[in-house]
Parts: sequence; C-alpha cells; structure tokens
Amino acid sequence: MSQETCRHRNNVPGAEQPHVYRVGIYGWRKRCLYFLVLLLMILILVNLALTIWILKVMNFTIDGMGNLRITEKGLKLEGDSEFLQPLYAKEIQSSQGSPLFLQSSRNVSVNILNGKNQLVTQLVAGSNAVRVRGRMLEVQSNTGHLLFSADEQEVVVGADRLRVLGAEGAVFSNSVETPHVRAEPFKELRLESPTRSLLMEAPKGVRILAEAGDITATCRNELRMESKDGEISLDARRIRMLRLPEGKWSSSSSPPLGPRQDVYEVCVCPNGKLFMSPAGTGSTCQFNNNLCL
Repeated sequence: MSQETCRHRNNVPGAEQPHVYRVGIYGWRKRCLYFLVLLLMILILVNLALTIWILKVMNFTIDGMGNLRITEKGLKLEGDSEFLQPLYAKEIQSSQGSPLFLQSSRNVSVNILNGKNQLVTQLVAGSNAVRVRGRMLEVQSNTGHLLFSADEQEVVVGADRLRVLGAEGAVFSNSVETPHVRAEPFKELRLESPTRSLLMEAPKGVRILAEAGDITATCRNELRMESKDGEISLDARRIRMLRLPEGKWSSSSSPPLGPRQDVYEVCVCPNGKLFMSPAGTGSTCQFNNNLCL
C-alpha cells in the first residue's frame, strides 16, 4: 500500500480522538467541603473545651464528683447537700465527730414501708408539730434502759423520776399507777378532783408524809376515814377538833350551879357523832345526848 493511502485513512472523519476525564472535586464544591471540615474541627474543639471546663468546675475525680465521694461502704457527701426529690437510702450517718442536720423549708418526713409497700411507721417534723405514727413508741437511754414507751394499751415511764413542771400540774382522765408521788422541794403537793371523787388505794397501805409542812384534806360534803380490819390512830401532842357542837341539857336534868365551864369533854354517840359536853366531877355526856337523837 502506498504512503498516500495511509494518510488518507488517518484523515477519515469517522476516526474520533479519545476523551480525557478529570477525577476530583473542583470549584465551589471543594470550597464548601473545606468549610464544613473546618466548622467540624471548631465544634470538636469547643466541645472538648466545654467538657474540660465542666470536669474542672464539678471537680470530677476518680473517687467521685465534687463533695460526693464513692467509697466501699457507699456514697459520702461532704458539706451541705440539697435534695429536690425523695431520697431512698438504707442508712444515713454523719462523719465521725460531726453532727447530722436535716433541714427543710416545710417539713421532714421519714416513712417506713413493709414488703407490700404499705406505710407502717411515719415521723413527720413540721413547722407546727412533730407527729409520730406507728404501733409502738419507745425511748431508751444510752445503756439500753427503758425511759418511755407507748402503745394502744398503755404508756410506761421507766425513768426513776417523772417531773411535771406545768403551773396547772398534770391532768389524768383515768387511773394512775405509781409507787411514789412527791412534790418539788419547798413546793406543795396537791391531789385534786374538781368534779369527781379521788381514790387512793394500795394492797400494802397508803402513806401520806409531810416532813416540813402540813397536810390538808378538804371536801365539800363528807370526809370519811374507814378501816375495815384495823384501827385509825391519831398520834400527836395536840389534837384539835374545831366546830364540834355543844350538847344541851335534857329536860329531865338541870345544869350545875356555878360559873360557866371552859373545859369540855368529847362525847361519842352510838351513831358515831361527836359533840362537846361541859366537864364535871363525872361524865356529863349522858345528860347532853340530845344531839344523838
């Protein structure tokens, strides 16, 4: 084949040249990608700075956060702590040698529930009163001695002495059982029943003693002293019986002549009444027994 023929073939229009494709991001797309990468790096740096600042402010350490420490026995809080929601704990105690304060703007409530989630014991310390709800209330000393206990059946005071400091004393609607009732030194003791009766009884006797004062028994109607199996003894240097009526001479007898007597004898009627009769050489009770009728 001649050289002219080869040139003719190379100049044929149907023979196209190969295309060259450019691989990559160019133009405004490239600029947007760089801007997004730069913005993401800025956000990462800001987030890292905020995280470091929060860790520094909250005092995060390996043992805990701030005043909160994680120990083998539980959580330990140092300083004042504020709880906005209910606190559930098995045991709350202060550090050794420091007191434990519970403070609230309204009230402090301690509730104890049973296995069925029912309230069995409750302690509410409010601004007006302190209320305790439970089956039994018991107060003991440091040595375990019972000082006070109360339930639905009885109230027991186990202390050696119960002091009532109120000006009006103590009011009991039912009976009181105690081995000893005593007033404060240099103060009087008064047992009074304004509208009902007052009864004092004991299987081995009742003893009323005033070592440095008087004993006064006052009633509106009658004062009775009764001994069923024994006797009533009045042992004193002087025994005074005021306002005893004076017997009058009966119509069958006449009063003795002479000056008026200032000495009387005490007479007893068969019904137990006492009266005075002027003393004479002999007993004059039988002549003045008109009060026994």
